[in-house]
Amino acid sequence: MHFELSEEHQLIRKAAKEFAKSLWEGVVERDEQAKFPDEQVRQMGELGFMGMMVEEKYHGAGMDTLAYVLAIEEISKVDASAGVIMSAHNSLVLYGLQAFGSDAQQEKYLKPLASGEKLGAFALSEPEAGSDATSQHTTAIDHGDYYLLNGTKNWITNGGHADVYLVIAQTDSEKGHRGINALIVEKGADGFTIGPKENKLGIRSSDTHSLLFTDVRVPKENRIGDEGFGFKFAMKTLDGGRIGIAAQALGIAAGAYELSLAYSKERKTFGKAICEHQAIQFKLADMEAEIEAARLLTYKAAWLKDQGKPYAKEAAIAKLYASEVAMKTAIEAVQIHGGYGYVKEYHVERFMRDAKITQIYEGTSEIQRLVIARDILK
Repeated sequence: MHFELSEEHQLIRKAAKEFAKSLWEGVVERDEQAKFPDEQVRQMGELGFMGMMVEEKYHGAGMDTLAYVLAIEEISKVDASAGVIMSAHNSLVLYGLQAFGSDAQQEKYLKPLASGEKLGAFALSEPEAGSDATSQHTTAIDHGDYYLLNGTKNWITNGGHADVYLVIAQTDSEKGHRGINALIVEKGADGFTIGPKENKLGIRSSDTHSLLFTDVRVPKENRIGDEGFGFKFAMKTLDGGRIGIAAQALGIAAGAYELSLAYSKERKTFGKAICEHQAIQFKLADMEAEIEAARLLTYKAAWLKDQGKPYAKEAAIAKLYASEVAMKTAIEAVQIHGGYGYVKEYHVERFMRDAKITQIYEGTSEIQRLVIARDILK
């Protein structure tokens, strides 16, 4: 077993860390105003972060999953909203197109998405179905050379700014999960309406919208894979997505910890820095131990994916544990900061709000436990 990063991975982490420094400017304002980081996303595209795992022939950076995890971790240490924009785009949209898209789909959609010229969104969740791909109420009825798409999708990351949407819909309900398809839908299609932006607790500068489809014609060439492949497509894509969310949660936890460590050396009570008090030392020690465990779990899931080995269980474990650590660490960070922790300019209250969503999206913590249990009970 080898626990050291290669020179290339160290350089990637350094580049991501340098870029993340620029995210500090305006991060509180973007959070307060729920302002999408257009300029920052453009810069991520120029730096190759918006197509990290895509082959160079499709205008991607040609890097592996571990490199991608390192970048998301560093970016999320400062701005988890930027992290999730990057994560949904890379893990869900680009991975799905590169792994399962046709040559024509990859040429038309993958190239501009991987270069950062365009942004992607993955549309699975629904008002009643949540992330349950087997209970889709959105329908894509076969009309010969096209599908007629009708329904509503909820909680779609990048929903308002995306140019390309991968939409999961039911074509034949009698076939159950074998009657589901994944379709590529472009912004501006007739009958496609983007709902109001959600006013969220955290990750406020990432835009989250509902999507409404009313008799939207989707040509057959925009179906990904064979007829009925949509459920399998969604499940395989979500496995990789969980690694991205684990990395985001890891970054939130590490960012909150680093701020707390620095603050504990500066803040004095009873004549000495609070880091000299045993109560604070115990908190910092627990943070460090749990973050390191989450990091190893996340890196392992990424490594397994890169090796072409099964990784669904490990991705669920990483996502489950890292999200729990993010929430716990962020709460403790607020506690260490005391009254200042409740003030926006010290950032840790934002980390606490951002941490909560990592326990919810890409399947709640309870869903991750089901994924893990089903694997170990097979």
